[in-house]
Amino acid sequence: MSLLAVEDLRVQFVTDDGVVHAVDGISYAVETGTTLGIVGESGSGKTVSSLTTMGLTRGGSTRISGTIQFEGRDLLQASDEELRSIRGNDIAMIFQDPLSSLHPFYKVGTQLVETMLAHRDLSKAAARDRAVELLQLVGIPDPQRRVDQYPHEFSGGMRQRAMIAMALANEPKLLIADEPTTALDVTVQAQILALMQDLQNRLGMAVIIITHDLGVVAEIADEIAVMYAGRIVEHGSTNQIFSAPQHPYTWGLLKSIPRLDVGRSDELVPISGRPPSLINRPSGCFFHPRCPYVRDRHRRVDPRLEPVDGDRGHEVACLLSAAVRGKIWDGLRSGRDAESLRGLAETEQAAAGSVPKAGT
Repeated sequence: MSLLAVEDLRVQFVTDDGVVHAVDGISYAVETGTTLGIVGESGSGKTVSSLTTMGLTRGGSTRISGTIQFEGRDLLQASDEELRSIRGNDIAMIFQDPLSSLHPFYKVGTQLVETMLAHRDLSKAAARDRAVELLQLVGIPDPQRRVDQYPHEFSGGMRQRAMIAMALANEPKLLIADEPTTALDVTVQAQILALMQDLQNRLGMAVIIITHDLGVVAEIADEIAVMYAGRIVEHGSTNQIFSAPQHPYTWGLLKSIPRLDVGRSDELVPISGRPPSLINRPSGCFFHPRCPYVRDRHRRVDPRLEPVDGDRGHEVACLLSAAVRGKIWDGLRSGRDAESLRGLAETEQAAAGSVPKAGT
């Protein structure tokens, strides 16, 4: 049994403008000691799905369906009191902006102590000693002094480390890290990611890391789920996603990562257009308004996740045939642009007679 198993999760927000389909039927599982990377642009549903796991999207204007099984218990059916006992104890989360997540009026040590006292039977003195240990564990220098400082006295990297310390205070079984390296320079970013890996190995916890940057998860994730417009459009092992990506959106994310093995004149390739409205979503494939390889059928038929070459470990939601997807990716890797490969989606697929049936 997986530590966390999400099945057909749907999260909708009712607004004056209409229903926002923030998460639209996603499924994934996370095993103890493994790392799942969830990647995608802002508004793809990454954060909402994890906030729902924490029970933080409940409200009168929210519609939630599906299941989120944690150690066999459906968190969507748990009471608010049950969720409070789990949140911060068995499941912890590092939020996007540490400066806004840490209360500016309270010392960092006070906030760490509060986290522990909420779930553990400790004296305040013992909790403070543990807070100092945690700050030292995450690499903050002079923790005896820093524990009595306020968040504004910490640098950006130190605040992020303090947030990690707070998340680890009760040694959770699952850690959700939402953009843990946003706005940090590359050196500090590498340090934070290395720290998370080290702590995961020490504590044996599972990790979900949420980011818009595939480069961030390249070294630390075991599996990657690529989200677009509230759905998972590709899911596979890190090696599969980087060596044989199958979805045009994944190709776009990969082509926008800086590389050290190419000349400095090699420009990054942005994904054209903007993510669709989650209120008035496109017909057919949600990615078709931005896809360079779109055909008429893609505007009508809604693809669903299906195994790549029968491999349940690698799934993609795309109406292009596997053969055509492979040829296009080979062309992109060799330096050809999407425009020169556009005809491949029609001529090669038609010649092969391998147009897949409507996705279900």
